[in-house]
Amino acid sequence: MLFASIFMVLLFPTFAFAADATVPELTSAINSLWVMVAAILVIFMQAGFALLEAGSTRMKNAGHVAGKTVLTFGICALAFWAIGFGFAFGDGNNFFGTTGFFVDGTVEQATKSFSSLAFSDVGISLKFLFQTAFAGVSLAIAWGGFAERAKLSVYFIFGLLFTVLIYPIVAHWVWGGGWLADIGMQDFAGSTVVHLQGATAALVATILLKPRIGKFNKDGSANLIPGHNQVLTVLGVIILWICWFGFNAGSTLSVMGEGFFGYIALTTNLATAAGAVAALVVSWIYFGKADIPAMLNGVLAALVAITAACAFVEPWAAVVIGAVSGILTFFTSQWFEKLGLDDPIYAFSVHGIAGIWGTLSTGLFATKELAAKVAIGQAGLFYGGGWHQLFVQAKGVFGAFAFVAVLSFIILGIIRVTMGLRVTEEEEIIGLDLSEHGTYGYPEQMKKANNSAI
Repeated sequence: MLFASIFMVLLFPTFAFAADATVPELTSAINSLWVMVAAILVIFMQAGFALLEAGSTRMKNAGHVAGKTVLTFGICALAFWAIGFGFAFGDGNNFFGTTGFFVDGTVEQATKSFSSLAFSDVGISLKFLFQTAFAGVSLAIAWGGFAERAKLSVYFIFGLLFTVLIYPIVAHWVWGGGWLADIGMQDFAGSTVVHLQGATAALVATILLKPRIGKFNKDGSANLIPGHNQVLTVLGVIILWICWFGFNAGSTLSVMGEGFFGYIALTTNLATAAGAVAALVVSWIYFGKADIPAMLNGVLAALVAITAACAFVEPWAAVVIGAVSGILTFFTSQWFEKLGLDDPIYAFSVHGIAGIWGTLSTGLFATKELAAKVAIGQAGLFYGGGWHQLFVQAKGVFGAFAFVAVLSFIILGIIRVTMGLRVTEEEEIIGLDLSEHGTYGYPEQMKKANNSAI
């Protein structure tokens, strides 16, 4: 009821001028309102990530983990406005855009600089806001590999460079008229562009930062470092599930016509439900107990996987994609830990492996009718399209992963040898809340714990 009331308030100006508006003006106004709502939902995903990451880490780092979410989104928004959006969507060449920097919201700049976005009648200011939210999500994913041991200063530098030099380049390849767009890569809302990019940066950070103190024993066996608040983690995942409808369905940039955004919401929800159930069941079989964190990772993995495929596949295929992603994420997270990787939020399993699977899945399940409707690529292998689309998807995955991995290694490698990536051992033991910010996220609880230790 509350959401309906808010939506009606937002819609009131549209009704007010509808009597005097032409059909194109009214259509544009309604589409603009939809993109604004979708952008708000995607930005609110930052709240979901803050709760998810804070709940999945230890109490002594909770304030730091949640607070840096606000900081890094601010850095991302400014950097994307100044340079990133132009590189991603500005007219240029097959590798990056060369126009549209310092977005001013004018029709003149939109006409001269952003032909890749001309398919939508929504104004450039809203298109920019919507895409800024996407860039912020990719950066938030990357931070999973930094959790509980990276210096706060690293978030400033890498956040800026990721938003300017890494994320927008791959976004241009796929969505801005670049070389992957030319060959028909299908990534409707960003399994590769958003999630694989962030996950790849997280993987590089995980390798360079090395495991948290106490994570592994001398024989290589892993110790469980549980998050401090599973309820926060659950709430974060529920928020992300809801906000993902803005992420996927909002990528239509329109609610007009046949209401295709509703179909995308359908496939998104079915995949997510399948991922949750499949991951919980497989964890129950594997551990002998139903593991809640595994189920939550299954939800997120399914959301990630269906993000590329939501506009291209039938409902039954969405269920398969979601279920497979939940199972893949569960087993790969176990495997990476056995390899000695300490990924506190399972960023690469959830967003990387699932992002790869989701991107490749369109090469299997994309239907001819839906591919034609979206006007991107061809039908998948199981719908008479042969191997072509699967090969295109694989090229996109490999190209994006290699580009992000190399640049992330270079940037983080330079940071490591110049100013350092990781806090000192003493600071890590104390916790980043106190060592980086001078106060705890849970001051009363930590005070009690310290007094008990004394």
